[in-house]
Amino acid sequence: MNLPQNHPLIDGRTAGSALVRAFRAGRDGHSRDEGHTASAGPVTTSRTGHVPVWFMRQAGRSLPEYRALREGTAMLDACLDPAMASEITLQPVRRHGVDAGIFFSDIVVPLLLAGVDVDIVPGTGPVFADPVRTAADVARLRPIDPAALAPITEGVARTVAELGQTPLIGFAGAPFTLASYLVEGGPSKDQLRARTLMHAEPETWQALMDWAADVTGAFLRAQVLAGTSAAQLFDSWAGSLSLADYEAYVAPASRRALTHVADLDVPVVHFGTGTGELLAAMRDVGADVVGVDHRIGLAEANRRLGGTTVVQGNIDPALLGAPWPALEAHVREVIAQGSEAPGHVLNLGHGVPPTTDPEVLTRIVRLAHGEL
Repeated sequence: MNLPQNHPLIDGRTAGSALVRAFRAGRDGHSRDEGHTASAGPVTTSRTGHVPVWFMRQAGRSLPEYRALREGTAMLDACLDPAMASEITLQPVRRHGVDAGIFFSDIVVPLLLAGVDVDIVPGTGPVFADPVRTAADVARLRPIDPAALAPITEGVARTVAELGQTPLIGFAGAPFTLASYLVEGGPSKDQLRARTLMHAEPETWQALMDWAADVTGAFLRAQVLAGTSAAQLFDSWAGSLSLADYEAYVAPASRRALTHVADLDVPVVHFGTGTGELLAAMRDVGADVVGVDHRIGLAEANRRLGGTTVVQGNIDPALLGAPWPALEAHVREVIAQGSEAPGHVLNLGHGVPPTTDPEVLTRIVRLAHGEL
C-alpha cells in the first residue's frame, strides 16, 4: 500500500521541506558539508539551506499556553481529544518556528487503546492496574481495534491541515519500553523485572514483545496514513540493556514494529536514552535516522554509525538553563559535529525540561536558521 494521494509527502507540501530532506539525506547519498564550523556567524548548511530543528517534548510543559489549555484535563484524556491534541501540537510550531511538529501523545496511549488499564499519575508517570508478568497475563492481551485509533487519526489530520508545508512527525514507543512498563507496572530505574523475564521465560518475553510491536506499529501506521511526514520510535529504556541482550531480545520486535510502516516509505527516526552502545543496532532494525542523546558527541556517534547515517540531536537539556553564551557555544559545537554525518537534524539529547524558558528555545531555532 502506498501513501494516499493527498498525503503531504505525495502532494508536495512537505517533500521538499528542510526536515524531510535532512531525514532522507542518508538515502540520497548527500556528502558532508565541509564548510560547517563552530565559529561565530550563520549556521547554515548546503544540504538543506539551514539546519532543521525541532525539540522532543516541545509540545507541552514548558509552554504557558499548554498549561492553560490542559488545566483540568487529565493527560490521557488530552491525548484522545483530537482538537486538544492538535492544538497542543501546533503551539510550539507557532511560537518557536521549528521545522516540524511532533504529534502530542504519550508512549502508553496505544496500550490504553488496546484495552490495558493504565493511568498517568502526576509526579509518578504511567501506572498499570494489572502488571503483565506471566504467560497467562500475556495471553489475555488483545490486539488494537482499528476503530480505537479514530481519535488519533482525526487529531493528526486536523494538525496536518493547519501545518501546511511544515511536516508533522508521528510518535510511538518502542516495544521494549512498552513491555518494560507493563512488566514493571510503572516507571523503573533499571527495568529489573523486565530484564529478568526476558532471560527467565524467553518464550513469554517474545510473545509480549511481539504483541507490543504490533500494537505500537499499528499506532504509528495510523498516524502516517493520516498525514505524518516522518515517524519516530522512542525506546526510552533501551539504555538499560547490553548490546547482546538488545540484539537477541529486543531488536527483532523493534524491527517488527517498523514493518508496519515500511511499505509507506516515510523517514523513520529511532531514538533512545543511554543508547550510545546500541546506535548501529538501533539503526539496523529499519531506521533512516538515529537520535543521539547528550551522553555521546555526534562526531563519535557518526563514527560508530560508519559515517553513513543521518543523526538527530543532541543539545544537553541541562544547558537550556545556562547563560546564553555557554548555550550558544554548545549549540554551535553540536551543529559542527552534526555536519560530519550525511545529514543532521538539531534536537535535544532528551526532552524539554518543564522549567525551560520558552524564549531560549526560540533563540536556538533562530540560531539554527542563521538568524543570529
